[in-house]
Amino acid sequence: MTPNISIDERDIELQFIRASGPGGQNVNKISSAVQLRFDTVRCTSLPEDVQLRLRKLAGRRMTDEGILIIEASRFRTQGRNREDALARLIALIRSATEIPKPRVKTKPTLASKKRRLEGKQQRGEVKRLRKVPPSDS
Repeated sequence: MTPNISIDERDIELQFIRASGPGGQNVNKISSAVQLRFDTVRCTSLPEDVQLRLRKLAGRRMTDEGILIIEASRFRTQGRNREDALARLIALIRSATEIPKPRVKTKPTLASKKRRLEGKQQRGEVKRLRKVPPSDS
């Protein structure tokens, strides 16, 4: 995966289930979809910070016990769905290894403040001109 992260195959469990969608008559008798289960808690090569980011990125795909579930049924064959699930797991872990750049607070520039106030003045002028002029009676 990455130079310092490698996943043991014992932490990954593949289960084949019946897929919905294309497949014709085979869809009801062949289990071509893949459900990949990856135990993030048991995996010793994942650092704690990567595990936390992975939990955040996974969202609903992560159980409370720390098991990541990826279902792949995009293809008609079991082999391609297996490859797809593994590729998605690798992509998710790689994106979790990237440390997010901290946000730096900035203040509005003087020019942007002036533009904002000028826009407000123009809008007020438009509204003022809409008023009915006072009668001279």
